[in-house]
This record gives sequence, structure tokens and C-alpha cells, in this order.
Amino acid sequence: MTDPDVEIDVPFSVRDRAIFLPAAETLVLADVHLGKAAASSVDAPIDDGSDSLERLRGHLVETTPETVVVAGDLLHSFSRIPHGVERDLDRLTDIVEGAGAELIVTPGNHDALLEDVFDGETTAEYAVGDGETVVCHGHERPDAAADRYIVGHDHPALSIEGRKRPCFLYGPDQYEGADVLVLPAFTRLAAGSTVNGMSGRDFQTPLVPTPDAFYPAVRDAASGETLWFPPLGRCRRLL
Repeated sequence: MTDPDVEIDVPFSVRDRAIFLPAAETLVLADVHLGKAAASSVDAPIDDGSDSLERLRGHLVETTPETVVVAGDLLHSFSRIPHGVERDLDRLTDIVEGAGAELIVTPGNHDALLEDVFDGETTAEYAVGDGETVVCHGHERPDAAADRYIVGHDHPALSIEGRKRPCFLYGPDQYEGADVLVLPAFTRLAAGSTVNGMSGRDFQTPLVPTPDAFYPAVRDAASGETLWFPPLGRCRRLL
């Protein structure tokens, strides 16, 4: 159930599992988890690397960003680099650079081996060019002060009439007075954490202390529209 009275004024546009900040010409995505399919003992329904890269290519064409920020967990495996991951990383870098954009990664808890296979720019926290936003993975409390934090880590999803959909969570003034935006996993192989019944204790990120105040948003691929819902505290019992 969407609510026609829900009006969210946000400085970003919602894409398919990513967001674009037009004022900073920056595209942000999180939790790509390259190598997830190869590391699994179960056959994956899609080639996760190729699928993610093709969707990223589409975002680059549509938004023409100057900067692309991956908010952590670019890789999946903690202990080894599965076959094909280095190739996919090279392809990702080529796609971003070929679009005339700069690639920056804020490593997540899955990225312990990232420096072994990626020689691009990494930083724990990235201050976006709008002067208001900091991007980080979200598994730890950020050091940098900001008006807005964009994080990943929890792979939020919303169950709507029994159907699970990847979702964004936007909480105005929810972390030390700053806004927080939690992105869904960019990989389509992530099952997602159903947020309908989750409390603050259930979230892995410390930036979501009170999920009841967060507005879920779902991107409808068929219509190209973003559907905003009332805060979880109001809508969770109605979905």
C-alpha cells in the first residue's frame, strides 16, 4: 500500500538498486558481491557478474555521472578470490572509465581481499561533492560528520502482499541528527532482509537505531516509478 499523502523531498533520484545525486553528478550503489555465484555450492540462476555489470552500464548511460561510488562489499568471498572475479573487476573498471566517470570504493566487511585484486581508489568514507553527503558501507559508525549518510550492508527488502521486493530505507534526522539512506543490494543474488518486522536490534548497521521512522521506497521496474511508503512504524502491519 502506497499512500498518496506521503511526500518525500529528497536530493537524489532512485534507480534500480542504486541512487543518483544530480547536484554532485554521483551514482551510488552498494553490495555488488562479485563472486557470490562462484562461491556458492548451489547453481545460481544468473551470472551475477555479467548481470550487475550490464545494469551498471545502463545506469551510466541514463545518468552520465562524474563519479561512481560503490558503498562496500564489492566482493563476496572473505577467504579467496573465486575464478572470474578479477575479470569482472577489470570489466567494471573499464565500463566506469569508459563512461568518463571516476570509480571509488568504500570497502565493506566482505572486502578483506579487495586490495589484492583492485588498484583503484578506496576510502573508508567518501565525502560527496555536494558538501552534505558521506558514503560508507555502514558496518561501522562513521567518523566523518555529515548532513546525510548513504550506506549499504543490510540488503533491505520489503514484503508487499507476500512478494519480497528490494527496497530503499530513508530516515530523516535518524543518526545523530543526520539523514540516513540505506541502499538495497545491487546484486540480484542477495535474498534481502525483510524489514517489515525488524527492530533496531535486528539491523546490522548502527545507523538505523529506530527503523519505525524510516520510509521504505520500492523502484517499480515496469513503470520506472518510485513508490514511497509511510514510515515502517505505520505501514508494516498493513503490508
